[in-house]
Amino acid sequence: QVQLVESGGGVVQAGGSLRLSCAASGRTFSANIVGWFRQAPGKEREFVAAISRLGVRIAYADSVKERFTISRDNDKNTVTLQMNNLKTEDTAVYYCAGRVNSWPTTAQQSPHNYDFWGQGTQVTVSS
Repeated sequence: QVQLVESGGGVVQAGGSLRLSCAASGRTFSANIVGWFRQAPGKEREFVAAISRLGVRIAYADSVKERFTISRDNDKNTVTLQMNNLKTEDTAVYYCAGRVNSWPTTAQQSPHNYDFWGQGTQVTVSS
């Protein structure tokens, strides 16, 4: 079983940037699709971005397109989420998650279709 640990969260002003990292333990990390999700207080966990095993396929939620970039380094067992031009509505706990099965369709990019999770990292964007 792969274990995931997120880092890089913090407090930033609107318009600023943060870089989140998801570090994985386990030799099978490269076999997993990795997604980033977020959950704001009182709201459901929502999809942010996902990247396929070799980084060939990438998906973003409409709300973060052109602002967030997901990437991965399988040699270092890490997936990174670069977040630019942050908005107050980006405030949430951010989670990375792994999926064992095939690349999910857009409709399948939901928390229920991911198999294991990190503990989350808080991102707060102030106005």
